Amino acid sequence: MKSASAKVSVNRGILCATIVAWIGLSGLSAQQAAAKSAPAAKAAPASAPTGASTAKGKAATTPATAKAFDTPQQAADALVAAAEKFDVPALEQIFGRDGMDVIFTGDFAQDRRDAADFAAEAREKKKVSIDPKAANRAFLVVGNEDWPFPVPLARRGGKWFFDANEGREELMVRRIGANELDAIDICRGYVEAQDEYAEKYGPRPPTMPDISQYAQRIVSTPGKHDGLAWQNPDGTWGGPIGENIAKAIEQGYNPDKPEPYHGYFFKILKGQGPAAPLGQLDFVVHGLMIGGFALVAAPAEYGVTGVSSFIVSNDGVVYEKDLGPQTLDQFKQMERYNPDSSWTPVPRKVE
Repeated sequence: MKSASAKVSVNRGILCATIVAWIGLSGLSAQQAAAKSAPAAKAAPASAPTGASTAKGKAATTPATAKAFDTPQQAADALVAAAEKFDVPALEQIFGRDGMDVIFTGDFAQDRRDAADFAAEAREKKKVSIDPKAANRAFLVVGNEDWPFPVPLARRGGKWFFDANEGREELMVRRIGANELDAIDICRGYVEAQDEYAEKYGPRPPTMPDISQYAQRIVSTPGKHDGLAWQNPDGTWGGPIGENIAKAIEQGYNPDKPEPYHGYFFKILKGQGPAAPLGQLDFVVHGLMIGGFALVAAPAEYGVTGVSSFIVSNDGVVYEKDLGPQTLDQFKQMERYNPDSSWTPVPRKVE
């Protein structure tokens, strides 16, 4: 998130996450999603082999109008070709109308990037493996790390098709894990961005020249530097974070049509509660945010785009908590950073 040194590279984390949505990095979501997958879907752990939860002898159910192929290799080739061109009609034919939610998130631009990343991995390497325990099942594996595509291939009536019904729950769990990792990355990057802002950009109060202030906004008010990003007179953007990330996060504040960023909403908190170090206090004093800073992140759709909510303050420790089905209501009401015993610290390295 920090554009200068990029000590915590949100862009790198987000790039990895886009790949997850298509090729399914099992290990990536294991800690963040598998243990908490029940609200999203009654799925097998994300670290299990794709399709491992299918009972022996269970007949595959073809999604409505899913395209059938003579061989699993033909199906795999068709998928890669469609992803490479981001051919939406072709993808709809491959997965069927009932399977479109498996590969499309509703964010068209992000879906296009995900498809391109998947195609790039497939260009490196791709193979189709028949399930040794079930001759009517196969898996598409792509990339030099042999990552399995989460939607298995199934044979029915002598024809092969992508079994979106079987892959839906697996992919849901993995997406949740990817979104949560992005949210953690952004929380940690936010701390560095605020530190950089205070050191380089934050105007110092005239009566307190040794005190720096933090940004109270993500995108600055036009003509000001009161946020973590701003537009310069020549049209370029400056500040500790990049234009795209800043605008994307800021869109969540739109009262008319808030848009989540990678499945999460973010909000700056301007005070802390009794459970925080030094107890309850306001970060903003006489209009200046000099007492500290904090951020909260919550899934836009609980159990669909994420499960855990996250908070972070200037000490850099990210905490997580499952706020349940009323997550967004609690998120909207949250005004203070208050990491009581119900919040759990996120390990510094989650993989």
